[in-house]
Amino acid sequence: MFIFLVFLFFSVIIHEVCHGYAALKSGDPTAKYMGRLTLNPLPHIEPIGTLLLPIILILFRSPILIGIAKPVPINPLYFRNYKKGMIAIGISGPLSNILLGIFFAFLYKFFPSYILSEYLKVGSFINFILAFFNLIPIPPLDGSRVISVFLPYNLKIKYDAIERYGIFIVIFMAMIGLLNWLSPLSQTLVNFFINL
Repeated sequence: MFIFLVFLFFSVIIHEVCHGYAALKSGDPTAKYMGRLTLNPLPHIEPIGTLLLPIILILFRSPILIGIAKPVPINPLYFRNYKKGMIAIGISGPLSNILLGIFFAFLYKFFPSYILSEYLKVGSFINFILAFFNLIPIPPLDGSRVISVFLPYNLKIKYDAIERYGIFIVIFMAMIGLLNWLSPLSQTLVNFFINL
């Protein structure tokens, strides 16, 4: 479980840093100026999503273990192109996890040690889970950022307002099993890339 949590924290930090770099490339330096383009975990810790959510899932013996780091601050007023900026930020985090998942799966082949190779398999599995979990269109998850861009203004305001309840919706979904599909999908991808 300790190794699981180490991979989880590392992966969510990479995820958020990639959001920050996507914002920077889109013209918004807010994350940079607020010290969020760092691999130091402390600025990225969010008490409920980073600490409480994984603990709750462990206590309830959930088949998946997920966590959410503190979202990077963005200011769309800086964007050179609002839609492109929001889409880039929305997909950069999940894309980083997909690439990490593939990377750990390929590394698995080069380590004959059973223990080390199994850890790499765990790292790959966690990253695929994080990628697809974050693509769920519930604010503040990344899938909602992309969908929000294409909504009419009045509907967008109502949709974005769900964000204050989003983490609790996600916890509820995890506890009643609505996120259980993440595990077999992620394991299938791990096996696919390991066997390439």
